[in-house]
Amino acid sequence: MPTQTTSGTRCCCSNCRPSNVCAEDFSVGKNLIFTEREARFLQELVRHKARFLIVGLSAANLQGAPAVTQDVDLWFRDLNDTGIQKALKKVGGFYIAPTAFTKPMFGGKAVELFDIVMTMDGLRSFDAEYRGAVEIRLGRTPVKVLPLSRIIASKKAANRPKDKLVLPVLEDAMLARKVHQKHPSSRKRSLRKG
Repeated sequence: MPTQTTSGTRCCCSNCRPSNVCAEDFSVGKNLIFTEREARFLQELVRHKARFLIVGLSAANLQGAPAVTQDVDLWFRDLNDTGIQKALKKVGGFYIAPTAFTKPMFGGKAVELFDIVMTMDGLRSFDAEYRGAVEIRLGRTPVKVLPLSRIIASKKAANRPKDKLVLPVLEDAMLARKVHQKHPSSRKRSLRKG
């Protein structure tokens, strides 16, 4: 049964946050897309107050899209943020500055999955997108994730062949989320039937 909040109806699982992300369906613990080390790095970034967003297909996956990717794209407000260095140090990682031939990146076992994103096609400034981000819990730590609608906008703007291929999957996932948010008990009924 959905619960009521001051901001409206929440999901039936009683673990949802006001952002309407169903923790039962989309929590990191259930999706297991991060190793413990990777999760710890994200938690350390939050703990050290580094402002970042998880973007791209990993962000879509965290919101229930059945998307496959080889990395996790992180968009930082400021790469000079001392919180990034502190988080890297805690997990045994390090920052590799860009050169004329390479983009900035992280090094070390705990952070080899993460890519640094400098810009996002078709999106507003980092601060504007951060304000509209979805919050998803990683254990007890809330992390900010670019919403599906904004991921779709960016993929459309980038217009690469690989982006065009994944758009129907992302659009279907966004539609499914909207249905789930409007009728959260319908999902439980359909699971019982299956």
